[in-house]
Amino acid sequence: MLEAVNRPGVPPMPTYSQGMVATGARTLYVSGQVAVGAARADGIAAKAEAVFENLRLVLSAAAMTMTDVAKLTVYLTDETDLSGFMAVYSARSPSPPPAVTLVIVKALTAPQYLVEVEAIAVR
Repeated sequence: MLEAVNRPGVPPMPTYSQGMVATGARTLYVSGQVAVGAARADGIAAKAEAVFENLRLVLSAAAMTMTDVAKLTVYLTDETDLSGFMAVYSARSPSPPPAVTLVIVKALTAPQYLVEVEAIAVR
C-alpha cells in the first residue's frame, strides 16, 4: 500500500508526489529500463512507450503494476525531449503518482537509448 505525502500548503503536482509512504512487505528494485526491442523506433515518444512497456513487464513478473511504484528515476539524454517524455509518462502514471527524480545526462549506454527509467515498487 502506498500513500502520497506532500508538503503542507503546497498543492500536489499532477505528475509526481513529493514522497510516498510504503506500508507493504515486498519491495521490488527495477534496474534501469531502456527501449530494448524498439531500437529502430524514432523519437522520444516511441522510446518512452517501449521503456514503460518493459517496466510493465518486469512489474508484472513480480505480480505488481504501476500503482505499486513508489519511486521512479528517469534519465533523459536531451532536455528538449522532456515534454515528449512527460506526455507518455502522464498517460501511464498512476494516481497518486510516484515520487520522481528526473536527470538530464550526457549519454546512456548506447546512442539509440534516449531515456532510461528505474523504479522501486512496494506491495
